[in-house]
Amino acid sequence: MTDLFASRPDTVADPARRAVAITPDDGADLPWVSRALYVGQGGDLRVTMADGDVVTLEALPGGAIYPLRVGRVHASGTSAGSVVALG
Repeated sequence: MTDLFASRPDTVADPARRAVAITPDDGADLPWVSRALYVGQGGDLRVTMADGDVVTLEALPGGAIYPLRVGRVHASGTSAGSVVALG
């Protein structure tokens, strides 16, 4: 598959190049810090941000992409589902 943009350096504002489905886990980091998260099923999302802050984002609507640089999605405190990390 030809990627016409392969030689261009990525910035945070560029579209995602990769994605991985997330199983929330209190003890495991994501394979890489996300550029954004897609939340398929709404609810609360407890995350560790790229700088180490832990926060719960409450009542997120489903079917949306959130521009969050996240290193971990926690199981405890998370009721949202079908979470995908975009990078």
